[in-house]
Amino acid sequence: MHNDLLTIGKFTLHGYSVMIALGFIIAMGLCLLRAKKKNVDQDVITDLGLIGVVAGFLGAKILYIIVSYKELFTHPKNVIGFPEIFSGFVAYGGIIFGFGAIFVYAKIKKINALEYIDFIIPFIAMVQGFGRVGCFLAGCCYGGPTDSFLGVTFPSPHAMAGIKVWPTQLFSAAGDFAICGILLLFSMKNKKNGNISVLYVILYAIGRFIVEFFRADPRGALNLGSGTLSTSQFISLLVLPVAIGAAVIINLPKESKTKEEVKEDEEKQE
Repeated sequence: MHNDLLTIGKFTLHGYSVMIALGFIIAMGLCLLRAKKKNVDQDVITDLGLIGVVAGFLGAKILYIIVSYKELFTHPKNVIGFPEIFSGFVAYGGIIFGFGAIFVYAKIKKINALEYIDFIIPFIAMVQGFGRVGCFLAGCCYGGPTDSFLGVTFPSPHAMAGIKVWPTQLFSAAGDFAICGILLLFSMKNKKNGNISVLYVILYAIGRFIVEFFRADPRGALNLGSGTLSTSQFISLLVLPVAIGAAVIINLPKESKTKEEVKEDEEKQE
């Protein structure tokens, strides 16, 4: 909506960048405070935060390049030029690469990856929420035309300027902040590693699939014969059953000991 916040000479401070930085600082600070309270290694949390930012940026950009391959060949500057390289991302790419990088780090450090992902994942959702507010300021990831009272009008030179559209960026932001709150509440009672992470994936996939129906910006599409899905909707359909299956497996009750095993344990104690 108002992306250029401050201009000094050739330097312009953009609202999108400010919201990403603000989201990271706030989320990182709250995560470290929670780590201190829960007696969780703060150095590991800091490492994971920095790794997540770098891997998330690369992953989101790489997936954007993949879904924009046609434009990459016809107008490469629009995809990988400067400063275009700092715009145009696909969130799922950041999530996939971020998770992957954290698992590699955990393997090297010999720590429980799921335990730490469960701990930081609510704050990742928080950063995503701030990022979507940044999208609103930048005018990207916009919705389709609407006559609803919820509609907003972006000024020129934004795409769809002068046309009332769905504020899909704010829908996504509200969903991300809600996911953050839900995960933090659920973590108070959760006792099994991995539950918070799969709940995040389930909630994000459902929310993303729904919001995509209201979006109108070019972001890649797959024609499935009976209909067309955006790239993110297709990925949502893939990860949702996997996440649900993982949740079922994680929460399967442990097998009860047989009478013979119980007797053996009693004999060992005597």
